[in-house]
Amino acid sequence: MENELISRLATEAEDASRKVLVVDDEELNRELLEDLLIPLGYEVTSAPDGQSALDMAAQDPPDVILLDVMMPGLNGFEVARKLRQEAKTQNTPIVMVTALKAVEDRVKALESGANDFLSKPVDKVELQATVASQMKVKAYHDFMEGYQSKLEAEVARRTMELRQALGRLKQSSLDTIMRLARAAEYKDEDTGAHILRMSSYGAAIARQMELGDEVAQWILYAAPMHDVGKIGIPDHILLKPGPLDEDEWVIMKTHTTIGGQILSGAKAGYLKLAEIIALTHHERWDGAGYPHGYKGDETPLVGRIAALSDVFDALTSKRPYKEAFSVEKSMEIIKEDRGTHFDPDVVDAFFAIQSEILEIKQKFSDQGDHEH
Repeated sequence: MENELISRLATEAEDASRKVLVVDDEELNRELLEDLLIPLGYEVTSAPDGQSALDMAAQDPPDVILLDVMMPGLNGFEVARKLRQEAKTQNTPIVMVTALKAVEDRVKALESGANDFLSKPVDKVELQATVASQMKVKAYHDFMEGYQSKLEAEVARRTMELRQALGRLKQSSLDTIMRLARAAEYKDEDTGAHILRMSSYGAAIARQMELGDEVAQWILYAAPMHDVGKIGIPDHILLKPGPLDEDEWVIMKTHTTIGGQILSGAKAGYLKLAEIIALTHHERWDGAGYPHGYKGDETPLVGRIAALSDVFDALTSKRPYKEAFSVEKSMEIIKEDRGTHFDPDVVDAFFAIQSEILEIKQKFSDQGDHEH
């Protein structure tokens, strides 16, 4: 539903973007371009020189600028550089319309801020295709800029709500925990039931390891908070459909410390445990995890249990960056990572209750995927 809404809004933005500014010192050239574009539904304005173009663009920013290079006064290269220095036009597509064909001239145009080129005399079909393409670029950029601003504002608003909810912890600690967990998972439509499955796996493993029903119950209510820090991760990273680059991965890993900061200082036992899980559920038995690189039992046991529970559910679930693995393949990965990624004792407990794990997976397979 959300993807359909985004697509519809982007299409509307594209349809609304129709303003073209033609800049050429030759009146005949300006009239020719106007005659070719106006019948296609574009709103065309023209400027006879570079300074006029800058003034017009500042007053009423166009969606695409067709810019002649060889003009008296400011030439096209100078105009492009000045346009790129202004906030209103720094992302406006600029198409250089020129008779210059030398490679160094094309390179100079790109360095000045041009997005594309049209050679004189202008071909009608090439003109229409180039303008249409750059319109789409501008519309998409405008849409994403506005959408990102809204997302950042929403993250700030939700973060404030989370802190206020934590302040009311004495009255409703358990209710607060579940609300925060749902908020953290809200943006990722493929992990709606993730917190239910992951926390239930953890509680079952704790019981198998004879930690007692009370500890298992605490894990059941604390583990849903493991990814609360993701509310501070930008959506273009959190929902990226492919692998993260190095810089994005550095930001993504901060969700552990962000979660710990959100949960720090709480007096309720559930939230103290949740803080530990948020901070340590990406640590590894071999010390190659993050954020601290804990090795072996340096990671609290609840963190080691949460690590396996989280990974198993991630493996068997569809995510923005991958399809779901089969249960068989996921189990094999867990087994292969015994003693490297995962605590061997936790892995053994996991496989000892394999049938219960699969029952939990089935129980929450349909519930929650569309709840939020």
